[in-house]
Amino acid sequence: MDMKKIARDLFDKEICELEKVKEKISEEIENVINLILDSKGKVVITGIGKSGIIGKKIAATLASTGTHAIFMNAAEGLHGDLGMICGEDVVIAISNSGNSDEVIAILPSIKKIGAVLIAMTGNRNSRLGKAAHAVLDIGVDKEGCPLNLAPMSSTTSTLVMGDAIATILITARNFKPENFAVYHPGGSLGRRLLMKVKDVMHKTLPIVELENDMDTVIMTMTKKRLGVVCVVENDELLGIITEGDIRRALKMKDKFFTLKAKDIMTEKYTFATEDIMALDALELMENRESQISVLPVLNDKKVIGIVRIHDLLNVVGK
Repeated sequence: MDMKKIARDLFDKEICELEKVKEKISEEIENVINLILDSKGKVVITGIGKSGIIGKKIAATLASTGTHAIFMNAAEGLHGDLGMICGEDVVIAISNSGNSDEVIAILPSIKKIGAVLIAMTGNRNSRLGKAAHAVLDIGVDKEGCPLNLAPMSSTTSTLVMGDAIATILITARNFKPENFAVYHPGGSLGRRLLMKVKDVMHKTLPIVELENDMDTVIMTMTKKRLGVVCVVENDELLGIITEGDIRRALKMKDKFFTLKAKDIMTEKYTFATEDIMALDALELMENRESQISVLPVLNDKKVIGIVRIHDLLNVVGK
């Protein structure tokens, strides 16, 4: 048995069926999207069996990308869960055959409630297809299953059609990464999209003045352990001194300890503001001819924090 060949053949079958379903996409999908956008209610996905499992994923994708959506198992709908649906909702019913008993059994109630019905089915002429306000054809010629029995190609086409709906709605609603982050506050994704510089910056600052000597500069840098010293006058940041600046100054061995902070500071420094995204600050540090590892954070010309590159890397997970 050539397992790799079997696996690759399955991919080929499902890709072939997906190509066929793609060619069936027509203006009907515009009708479906407009029905959803015009609705004042939510999207309710329903189905049974494997279609129901795919329906749960579609509902989850819609909900996480700005469309109020839930999943209702069609069988549970027969026993009270139809109460989830109201007249302003759009119901997307999934059934490859279009004649699944549990799905067909809830159609009269959906009609009586007054919700819009969209069918995702492989049979436009089925009872589901005929009852729907709009139909998305997810029909395939062959399942990936070697017996042509277990739902494989059909569930894949349903899943991709659901993703197509979500993608169009994301574009239509101008849904942005920061909106996505609101629904994903946990884990690295949430941190990556939600964290701002003010959330990760160090507020205990290494401060020296223009006339401070090298002993003071080095002791301040060593004590604060941020790899930088801020040179200020009347609360205004005039320059920064990094470890690199000190190494360069050490080449002047004969007069190193006669130097002042003002003699070795970098006056043309890159800085961040506290309200920019951590991801943008990292881009500011990396997307340049020579990378930098520390940024002062300014409010007007006053330094209010220090952010280091490895603090940002810990947040955005690059």
